[in-house]
Amino acid sequence: MTKATAIFAVLILTTGVLAQYPFKYSFGVNNARRGYINVQPTNVFSSAKGFGFEPGANIHCLAVKGKIQGICSSDKPFYFSVVLPEGNFRVTVTLGGTEPTDETVKAELRRLMLQNLATKKGETITRSFLVNVRRPQISTGGEVKLKDREKTSEWWAWDDKLTLEFNGTNPTIHSIEIEPVKVPTIFLLGDSTVCDQPSEPYASWGQMLTRFFGPDAAIANHAESGESLRSSLGAKRLDKVLSVMKPGDYLLIQYGHNDEKEKGEGVGAFTTFKASLKYFVEEARKKGGNVILITPVQRRTFDASGKIANSHGDYPEAVRQAAKEENVAMIDLNAISKDLYESLGPERSGILFKEGDGTHHNNFGAYELAKCIVQSIRDQKLSIGKYLMKGLPTFDPKRPDPREAFAIPASPTLTTQKPLGN
Repeated sequence: MTKATAIFAVLILTTGVLAQYPFKYSFGVNNARRGYINVQPTNVFSSAKGFGFEPGANIHCLAVKGKIQGICSSDKPFYFSVVLPEGNFRVTVTLGGTEPTDETVKAELRRLMLQNLATKKGETITRSFLVNVRRPQISTGGEVKLKDREKTSEWWAWDDKLTLEFNGTNPTIHSIEIEPVKVPTIFLLGDSTVCDQPSEPYASWGQMLTRFFGPDAAIANHAESGESLRSSLGAKRLDKVLSVMKPGDYLLIQYGHNDEKEKGEGVGAFTTFKASLKYFVEEARKKGGNVILITPVQRRTFDASGKIANSHGDYPEAVRQAAKEENVAMIDLNAISKDLYESLGPERSGILFKEGDGTHHNNFGAYELAKCIVQSIRDQKLSIGKYLMKGLPTFDPKRPDPREAFAIPASPTLTTQKPLGN
């Protein structure tokens, strides 16, 4: 019996409910509805109980007459966690309550799931999204070699629970339902410009991509700061992905920032880097996976004429060649991000980046880059496009969104520690 299974057994014995999925939680009610667990402010998360608010939450709950019945809310962002096994889960939340709200929901390490959902006083809104939960252990043997940060500030990406962040103006939760689903998984492998950055003011396009995919595919971001193709292979990140990959799943791969710094005899873009890319493609294909290669996103390296100077050498071209030779799809984010940065110019392009950093992005920059990825998928009519949200507006990187119109509330976690890699 696994730790998670043992906790489920204890949960069933102590509550008398949740004998099977879906897991159902109602907030603030005096008497929980049949099949639901009643959640109050005193329900602080513990592994023994298997669910609860993360410590530090300033939660107020109340029972309400009528349709809403009960709510829990706060004057600041709060987290709610549930112990779950590894896999993909559909999470259905009902938000809103006795006061107007404007809510954003993130999962695990700030993966953007729901954005700026407004409700009026006395109104609720129900939405569903998919979240991938994972462990370091590999079913085929061994486990992912985690970096120190992954064991501390990034541990929510690997622990034995699903953590949801409720943020925005007067974040209010009425109920949560969680159930496992069998859907295609979209795996991401890459570096600090792709991974789920744990803390403000940093962000990466991988943790924004979840915002643009619908209810029929889950995104599993296995990218990590400071990684190259070879270091990811050594840390068994590819092994982990392959161990859970199913036929029909997708693997998006973007490396280059750290690979280009590796030294040694024979090391280079058209030698070791290209060969490693092809190896990743071949191994994913053996599992029935669909691979999309992505050229490395540009750094903010403007020349005297106001154009982006390529800082990646031959590495973008190596990706293009590997994609052509292996006959796999490719998103040329190197070219697209060049258009994006140049459209804003040397000075104004800083609104896309963490201040003082020419490599790592802020929330706005990561969001715009995710839109670049999505638009390229649509332009090329790639098969993964069938999983995108319906009705998304087109996006032109040469005409990015106005910064003033962008609104994603910042998460509570802040850091002055720069992501690994450059």
